[in-house]
Amino acid sequence: MTNLPNLPLSGGDGRFGVSPSFVDVLAEHGPEPLRTQPVATPGTAPLSVPHATTIIGLKFADGVVMAGDRRATEGYSIADDRIEKVFAADDYSAVSIAGVAGQAVEIVRLFQTELEHYEKVEGERLSLEGKANRLAQMIRSNFPMALQGFVVVPLFGGFDERRREGRLFRYDATGGRWEEEDFMSTGSGGKPAKSTLKKRFRAGLSRDEAVRVAVEALRDASEEDVATGGPDPVRGIWPSVKVITSDGVEALGDDEVRAAYDALVAGDR
Repeated sequence: MTNLPNLPLSGGDGRFGVSPSFVDVLAEHGPEPLRTQPVATPGTAPLSVPHATTIIGLKFADGVVMAGDRRATEGYSIADDRIEKVFAADDYSAVSIAGVAGQAVEIVRLFQTELEHYEKVEGERLSLEGKANRLAQMIRSNFPMALQGFVVVPLFGGFDERRREGRLFRYDATGGRWEEEDFMSTGSGGKPAKSTLKKRFRAGLSRDEAVRVAVEALRDASEEDVATGGPDPVRGIWPSVKVITSDGVEALGDDEVRAAYDALVAGDR
């Protein structure tokens, strides 16, 4: 990215005299203002681009678990079997993506920079509610692209330092935002995944129980939806899982996810 010009400081407090929103700063000072993308002309062939599929989130006693399968599809083909769909937004929140993979990843990167910029300018973290609202605004700004088929529908979760609890938010393509009480799934395998979550969820789940429920939901989704990639012990492909608590965002290693899957298989037997 082109370096932004030197920005003046305001007053004697040493704070930047600019908006705490990085998107606003980029629009004003960047090499090219952010603007609405032109709508495709009639008769233009649709682009074939990779799509991220199933993602889930659920609360547990100490926070939130965010998880996603690893498959990206391109039409009827598998574009990638190891795509990452769950990202740390900052120290206490994470966002998972479903929809057009490239567009979604760019929104996540901008969101991460937005939160970092706000913290540097204001000297404190944006509240979890504020983060959820900011992501909604960014999804809404993508709506012209969504009309062309570049739909992005993330889940956002984190630990609310003020309420001392985990919270989970879902979105639609227009930027609509709703808070979920217990769990949510979206993407092409969202329906079968949600059925498993509804069956297995209970208030006060432990961390290990919540991880196992997440892995089971993704496995069940992969058995009903061809675009969702299930756990693959032979090739060592496991769902992406992140746990967010008062200690921050923790990315689970493959060994722990595999242990949850093995426990699930043993229970089936």
